[in-house]
Amino acid sequence: MQNIIQKRHRRAKKTRAILSAKKVIRLSVYRSNLHIYAQIIDTNGNKVLTSSSTLEPEIRKTLSKGGNVEAASVIGKSIAEKAKSCGIEAVSFDRSGYKYHGRIKALADAARENGLAF
Repeated sequence: MQNIIQKRHRRAKKTRAILSAKKVIRLSVYRSNLHIYAQIIDTNGNKVLTSSSTLEPEIRKTLSKGGNVEAASVIGKSIAEKAKSCGIEAVSFDRSGYKYHGRIKALADAARENGLAF
């Protein structure tokens, strides 16, 4: 029987294969127990255009914890603003095999509300 991490990696691999075939800019999300990270990656998948995480000093000052829904929504807002400043309007959402609820959903909703189209 596969464990949870192997299942997540399998789902992530399938999603990334589809997104790489489409040649689109993607918003990739990674979460740990303590923090959440978001990156916007170019169409080839070999260059990070912009990123945001709860480890950044200016974001860390405003949050008490980095691993909750509130922190995820702050990161979603931050990544949307950084994408707009780079001239990126639309991305494909790569949830890295995580289920679409909780922190992942909060980050996606905040990014959409701040002008990033999925």
